[in-house]
Amino acid sequence: MRPMDGLARALEALPKVDLHCHVEGTMRPTTVVELARKNGVPLPTAEPADLYTYSSLDEFLAVFWLVQSTLVDRDDWARLAYEAVTDSARHGVVHQECFFTPARHLAGGQRLAAIVAGLDEGLAAAEAETGTTCRLIADMDRAFGPEAGRQLVEELVGLRSARSPGTDRVIGVGMDSTELGVDSTTYAPAYDVARAAGLRLTGHQGENSTAQQVAACLDALGLERLDHGVPVLDSAVLTAQMVDERIPITVCPTSNVVIAHCFDRLEDHVLPRMRAAGLLATVNTDDPALSDLDLGREYAAVAEAFGWGWNQMVEVALDGIEASWLDESEKADLRARVVMAEGPRV
Repeated sequence: MRPMDGLARALEALPKVDLHCHVEGTMRPTTVVELARKNGVPLPTAEPADLYTYSSLDEFLAVFWLVQSTLVDRDDWARLAYEAVTDSARHGVVHQECFFTPARHLAGGQRLAAIVAGLDEGLAAAEAETGTTCRLIADMDRAFGPEAGRQLVEELVGLRSARSPGTDRVIGVGMDSTELGVDSTTYAPAYDVARAAGLRLTGHQGENSTAQQVAACLDALGLERLDHGVPVLDSAVLTAQMVDERIPITVCPTSNVVIAHCFDRLEDHVLPRMRAAGLLATVNTDDPALSDLDLGREYAAVAEAFGWGWNQMVEVALDGIEASWLDESEKADLRARVVMAEGPRV
């Protein structure tokens, strides 16, 4: 890794929010090895970093599922959550809204209440240590189908009503996994349950699907936020709707290159055109450990790729705060921290 220049150092320290980060995708390679050994999970290599090369989204998902399989009990989830926040805080992240995708664990016999309680335990410890805050979004795994998604949301709502430990930290629901051959609008019943319970709504769409499919999801599911959204600009009508309604897009530029292979290189990404069109397009990490990334380096890479300076990156950070699901007083506090941040020394 080359030494950071002045702008990169300033962007590392700039207070930032990460709204598109899968907590399972933050797992340190050493943690993968240790949890696999503890839980008797066979790995194809003793060096997990060797796994983290992908020629397609589906290949990435296979590795992601392997990493998930090392999470067997509440303590594993607590460790994962603690390390996720302490690692991100070192790179200027002051607030995260992290996805967790429990479908495979629930199918294997784990309890949602224990998963959430474990995550909450680790997050609380990390928050107390770092000052970085984290909220959770329960993601439905499209590989398991819409009925499993509805059951997940209904169980989550029930646990929240019963004040099960940690469930107040789960503020929204989403969906992830492959988009190919999946009609995401069939998840409407699950989103209806979430909406009625006051949960916030987001969803992964547009990583390997069309603008028409994105538009259908917004209309059928009532999404308040869109994760990835790469092809939005292909539809003038969709773009206008998202600009007018200020619907955020949680863009993951490096991930779109190295995981989904939407672009050959970062310089080809549509993010600059998204922002020029007036879209509330934010910058996030997706699966930072699995793509050798952190949000400080992502900001620096974006700035270099698109020729953006300090002021433009501050605007990106402020837009991230706007797109978050914090309350207005919390947003105001974070905006003040961003505006007061020290830029690169000349």
